[in-house]
Amino acid sequence: MSRGASPDEIKKAYRRLAMQWHPDRNPDQKQEAEEKFKEASEAYSILSDLQKRSQYDRFGHAGVAGPAGFGGFDPATFSEFNDILGDFFGVGGGFGDLFGGGGQRRRARPQRGSDLRYDLKLSFEEAAFGTKTRIKIPRTEDCPACGGSGAKPGTHPTACKTCGGRGAVRQQQSFLTIQRTCPACSGVGQVNSDPCKNCRGEGRLQVEKTLSVTIPSGVDSESRLRISGEGEGGARGGPPGDLYVFLHVEDHRFFERDGSDLLCKIPISYSQAALGARIQVPTLDGKESLNIPEGTQTGSRFRLRGKGIPKLDGHGRGDLHVFVTVVTPARLSNEQRRLLEELAALDRSEDGRPENESAEKTFTEKVKDLFT
Repeated sequence: MSRGASPDEIKKAYRRLAMQWHPDRNPDQKQEAEEKFKEASEAYSILSDLQKRSQYDRFGHAGVAGPAGFGGFDPATFSEFNDILGDFFGVGGGFGDLFGGGGQRRRARPQRGSDLRYDLKLSFEEAAFGTKTRIKIPRTEDCPACGGSGAKPGTHPTACKTCGGRGAVRQQQSFLTIQRTCPACSGVGQVNSDPCKNCRGEGRLQVEKTLSVTIPSGVDSESRLRISGEGEGGARGGPPGDLYVFLHVEDHRFFERDGSDLLCKIPISYSQAALGARIQVPTLDGKESLNIPEGTQTGSRFRLRGKGIPKLDGHGRGDLHVFVTVVTPARLSNEQRRLLEELAALDRSEDGRPENESAEKTFTEKVKDLFT
């Protein structure tokens, strides 16, 4: 390894050497393996510390000599051991635990409760204009009888006999002492000799809570609401988690949504497109009048401002975009057929039209002559 190796390169090199020279992997040369394993650990304790590494680069061994010998290696302060060799040893404590350090009892810490997810279906209109609804959430909470201790009211948990209240047990592996979570008390350090009957010693109960949820206007599918403190209850006095409500909006039978805008298609007749008309268009607020100019073509778009979805930030609404489709009648009455045949005859007989007169204008005039 080069003198200017990066911290990641040093960590990889140490992990490789530690795996190679671990005494349990070298039963035929255990003494040599122990020495090399210690040397690798001591070297890493120096090279992973920027200040110690700088002193070593300047003064050599003398710059880092300490009470523990080369490098002043102190396993009780080697906090990166889990990150480097945790998977190999399967330990849950720090480097000090591995070597039998950390003599004080481990206190069970409060744990934050888990977050919960709830999927809520909304109609198109509910998502557009907002709504209030009530939902039922199954979750765990502290037992009201024992206050979450798991012990019978009036009694208290006692120290675990397996670990002596430490919450962990030690196992000897070669020259190492590895500390693991106590299987009897699950690391708590205490057991309930007289458990609470209400929760059977668990300290928590499964309950179903009803919550009132306000859905703001303008939400869409994949939107989510975070309700703080309404998740699972925390263990050992820890805070509860949060509740996340994921929204799923149903499709509308007529409108399509594009952000805060609405899109729709309106069929109009052949004569309405040619002569122009005033039609009624459905919106989320009711019907709205729309003017169709003469000569309108299929696919023409018209905008009704402010008739879309309310914007989520509360600043106005989107627009409604109306696309018209000219419908060709599948069946014609005798009168309709006669008029269209006259129009076709005029089309065939038309000649001498001025060059600057458009085909659309001439066609419109012909339709007007026939239908008015």
